[in-house]
This record gives sequence, structure tokens and C-alpha cells, in this order.
Amino acid sequence: MQNNNNNNGKNKKSNKNNKNSITMGITYFLIAFAFVMAFNYAKDSAINKEVTYNEFVKLLSDKEISKVVITSENLIITPSESNEEYKGKTLYTANINDNTLINKLDEAGIDFTGKNPKESPIMNFALTWILPMIFIFFMWKFLFSKMGGGGGGVMGIGKNNAKVYVESDIKVTFDDVAGQEEAKDSLKEVIDFLNAPTRYTEIGAKLPKGVLLVGPPGTGKTLIARAVAGEAKVPFFSLSGSSFVEMFVGVGASRVRELFKDAVAKAPCIIFIDEIDAIGKSRDNQMQSNDEREQTLNQLLSEMDGFDSSKGVILLGATNRPEILDKALLRPGRFDRRVIVDRPDFKGREAILAVHAKNVILGDDVDLAEIAKSTPGAVGADLANIINEGALRAVKRKRKTVLQEDLREAVEVVIAGKEKKDRILSPKERKVVAFHEVGHALVAAMIKGADPVHKITIVPRTMGALGYTMQLPEEEKYLTSKEELLNQITVMLGGRSAEEEVFNLVSTGASNDIERATASARSMVSIYGMSDRFDMMALESIQNRYLDGRAVRNCSEETSTILDEETLNIIRTAHKNARQILRDNRDLLDSISGVLLEKETIFGDEFLEIVYEKYPEMKEIKEKEKSENEKKVKELEERRAKKHSLDIVIDDKDENVKENSKTTVDNETTFDSEDDYQDIVNTKTMSEDETKNL
Repeated sequence: MQNNNNNNGKNKKSNKNNKNSITMGITYFLIAFAFVMAFNYAKDSAINKEVTYNEFVKLLSDKEISKVVITSENLIITPSESNEEYKGKTLYTANINDNTLINKLDEAGIDFTGKNPKESPIMNFALTWILPMIFIFFMWKFLFSKMGGGGGGVMGIGKNNAKVYVESDIKVTFDDVAGQEEAKDSLKEVIDFLNAPTRYTEIGAKLPKGVLLVGPPGTGKTLIARAVAGEAKVPFFSLSGSSFVEMFVGVGASRVRELFKDAVAKAPCIIFIDEIDAIGKSRDNQMQSNDEREQTLNQLLSEMDGFDSSKGVILLGATNRPEILDKALLRPGRFDRRVIVDRPDFKGREAILAVHAKNVILGDDVDLAEIAKSTPGAVGADLANIINEGALRAVKRKRKTVLQEDLREAVEVVIAGKEKKDRILSPKERKVVAFHEVGHALVAAMIKGADPVHKITIVPRTMGALGYTMQLPEEEKYLTSKEELLNQITVMLGGRSAEEEVFNLVSTGASNDIERATASARSMVSIYGMSDRFDMMALESIQNRYLDGRAVRNCSEETSTILDEETLNIIRTAHKNARQILRDNRDLLDSISGVLLEKETIFGDEFLEIVYEKYPEMKEIKEKEKSENEKKVKELEERRAKKHSLDIVIDDKDENVKENSKTTVDNETTFDSEDDYQDIVNTKTMSEDETKNL
């Protein structure tokens, strides 16, 4: 019965499409016919003119005619060049069967001829009417198909142009998504609802109408949306927010209506709108209003209110600018949930690298944990690029496997660009760059709490760096103290300080260091409340948190001037400390710079060995701190593993209790320890007789 209904639905849809095609063809024909009629009428009016027979005789006597074509109905007259009134036109008059006409034409010396009887009126009709209509038809269709984009031309410009993926087309599952475990957990409920809606509808629960995926570019929002459809095994409508916006007013609203109409027909399904901020921008700013975008947004709001969530249609939206979305779009009942797809942590990066390296032949020496550790702040797209760059480098070296050195080089290619082998520095510049980079590294080594140095190099890179010092954190940090920020600024200014101490030189090589140091110092005062002068007053606020993170000033001009003074004080203090550190360790600065000039690249272990020769106690302190950190990390992982196993035991016990016990415990009961929970479980799993006695 259901198959018959489906077939009937398909037949109705096919008949409807045929009717639309016939209507479209008739419309095209009428438009083309009207154009041809208008064209022929304009052409006749411009080059043809009817005159009386008397006027013809007068022109003939005045010898202002160059040629006459005699037909059974008309005389077609071509005026001579001397006739200014009718020059360039073709005249015609009725043929009244004048017997003296031939003699008059002979006497006037005018060329005359009769109409060729072999000329086909059908051919004339085809050339005059049919061919122009065909030409206009195809030109019209071509032009309006371009103007309509992917919407199917002028007649389909308001149609839904979303890409539809059926269940068999979607090969992506949650196994292909790594590093976003919290986001996956938030969406598993949606998948469960789409697969088994009766479990939720029986109790009165409703499916969230919309889920908004928010995060920086490249974190995998689109991938997660496709994985949801792949896990749920339902059709997937995918389109961008910009595809609703066209040059014609009302097109976006029409496409929204068609989109939801098609989605309801294929329910259960998922609609995914990428970059939804293109149509969901807030309407508060009246200075930049856009009627077409607002109509589209209003239609989207109306459709999200109108469709029944129990049918299994869910809208997934993705954006990296949630702060500009309209409040009406974000309210519960439309986008009920907001899922943060943020930058992955160390474990997440390692898992992402493993996913992207699944189809890559790796060597035995490959350690993805080291690569994950060397890429803090990288998103999934960056990590995929690193794996691919490593594979490309292995092919370039004519190897069949990707080695660890390939991945290390790929990290540097993504961060600083490829080595610029054709850039040859002068000996003086090369020496300045070497002391500059060692200045960064030495200040970092001498300051307690700074990230350890991983690599120092003076090999120029294509992104403009003449050299760089790479520091890698020993552990993931989610909070940064005031002391740590001051240390970071001091390390940034170590390069310029080394140039000043050794060469008494101020060069342009520290421009990026100065820019980053100033931004950090300003944020300390204006955003983080780390200034005694302003205490915890916020002078700036972050906009576009997931994009450029630009700060917007929230204070007066006078306060901003004081803010600049506070920022300058932090910079000066850090600069002074950096110069003092380098002055006290001038011997290390010279010796390490000499090694760097000789080798061009020094890794962290070799750098620290030189430092430890002067400060052997530092080695003991570092090893002790490293051991303590490893111990803490191990204890933390054991606690997490114990908690995870406890959660599994609790879940198993709960299932057994549901099946074997008639005694229930409130789901909101909390337990102070595992022993407290075990006591309750033991009570819940008593025999039926014991339970009755209780």
C-alpha cells in the first residue's frame, strides 16, 4: 500500500513537471513571437514607405528613381541617390496595370524587372519569422539561465537549488570526525531521534528544530553536518547562505519556501545551510538594510515556526560570526541548540592527524603525538594540510613512505612557508638575523615558566621570515597568568634587544615582534584587567571572536590616551628586562650565535646543552619539573579513566535494575562517592522477597 502511494506521488510529481515544461515552452514561444513581430514592424517602419501612384509618376518624370521591381500587386521603387527625402528607403505603391508604364520607364532610362517566380514564400517566411524566433528563444534561455544561476533559468529562478544527497551518497560518519567529541555527543541525540522518533514522541519530547554549529573556520562544521546525515542515514540538503541572495527581489524567500517544501516531502531529512550569517544578519542596523535579505530572513523564520518537528526535519546552520545573527533566529523554537566546534586540544589534534593519515603510508618512525604537540591552535583543515604536505614531500624525495622528517617540515611549511633558497643574505645581515633569533631563545631559556625552545633557524622562508625561533608548550594551557603574559612579551622583544646589545642597531627585522608584543600588552590592560590603574575595567571588547578577534574600544579619547601610556609602560619594562638578561649572558649569546651561523639550524636539545654548560643547576630543575608534570598528567589520566569506567558500571547497573528490580531511585539522586552508589545499587538488586520485607 505504501509503495502504491509512493508511485502515485511520483506520477503526480511527473505530471506536474510535464505541465510546467509545457507552460514554459508556450511562454517562451509567445515571448519570442512578440519580439519578432515588434522587430519586423520596427524594421518595416524604418526602411519601407508607401507612396501614391501620382507620387511615383512624379518621381519618374523627375528621374529620381534608380530601379523598379514590378510584381503582380506592387511596384517596389528604389529612389536615386539625388533624392534627399527618400534616400536609403524602399518605396512601394500599388500596381494599377498601367499599359504605358513600360514605355515611361524606357524613356526615363530606369532599370526595371519583374519578381522572380522561383522565389519561395515559405523560405521568405522562414527567414523573416522562424529563424529570428529560434535565435531569440535560445538567446533568451541562455541569458536568463546565467542570470538565474543554478535555479533553472528564468522560469525556475525561485526554485530550490540545494544539493540533495540521498542516504547511499553520504559516506561520512562520526568515525571520520575526530577532535570534536563534545560536538558529536551533542548531536547524537538528534541522530537517535531521526532513527527512532517514537521513543521521544511517546513521552512528548520534540526534536530540536535547529542546531547552530559555531566555530572558527576549518574546524569541521560542514564535515560534522554531513556525518550527522551519514549516521542517521537520511537525505541531506546542502547549500550556502549566499545561494538565497540573487539580483531579483523575492527570489530568496521563494527558494526558502521551496527548500522546506522539498525537505518535508523527503522527511526525515537534514537541511544544512553553511555560512548562514549571509541571510541571518541582524536587522537592528538600519543604516545597512537590505530588503531582499530581510525578506529571505523573514521567510526562514516563518518556515521554522511552521514546520512540524515531529516529521523529522532538522535544520543545521554553520557560522563563524554568531554575534551578528538576528536574535529572532537564535531564540528557542528555531535554533534550539548551539554546538561549539572549537579548535581541538592536544588529544584532539592527535586524533585528527590519525584520521587524515589513515590512507597515507607512514614510516615506522612517525610519531603523530609529536606533530600534534608542535601545532597548538591548529584546526582540522591545517592538520589535513600538514599530512598532505608531508606526503607531497615524500613523493618529491622519491620515497614510498612518509617519514617523521616529512611531517616536521610540513609543519614549518604551513607555519612559515617553504625555504627560500634563492634569497642570499649578506654576511652582516646573516649575523644580525642569527643574534636576533638567539636573543629570543636565550631570553626564553632564562625566564622561568616560558615555553621551551624547540628550534632556531636562520633559513629564510617564503612568508617573509628571515629566520624564526619555535617554542612549543609542554602542556595544553587554557588560562594564562599575568606573569606568563609578561614573559611572552619579554621573549618577543629579545630579538631587538640582542641587536641593540651586540650591534647597537635598530632594524626592521623586529616589526612582527613589536606588533605582537604591543597587542598582548594592550590586551592585558584593556581586556584582561591586569593594570593597577584601571583595575578590572573593560576598555575594549572582542568582536568576531572566531575570525580575527579584533577589539573595539569602549572608552573615551582621554581614557584611550591613558591606555596607550599603560601599554607603553609594560613594553618598556619588558624591553628593559630582555636587555638585562642578554647583557648578563653575553657569552652565551655569542657562543650560541656562532653555532647557529655555522649550522643554520639548531634544535632545542642542542641549544639547552650549551646553556646547561653555564647553568648546570637549570638542568636539574628542568628535569625535576618535567618529572612532576609527567606524574601529574599520568595521575589525571588515571582519574579520568577511573571515572569513565565508573560511568560504564553505573550505566550497566541501571540497565540491570530496570530489568530485574521493582524498586526505583529518583534519577536526580547524586552520590558523594562510588561506595555510596554501590550501596544504593545493592539495595536496588535485592531479591523480590527482601524488597517486600523492606
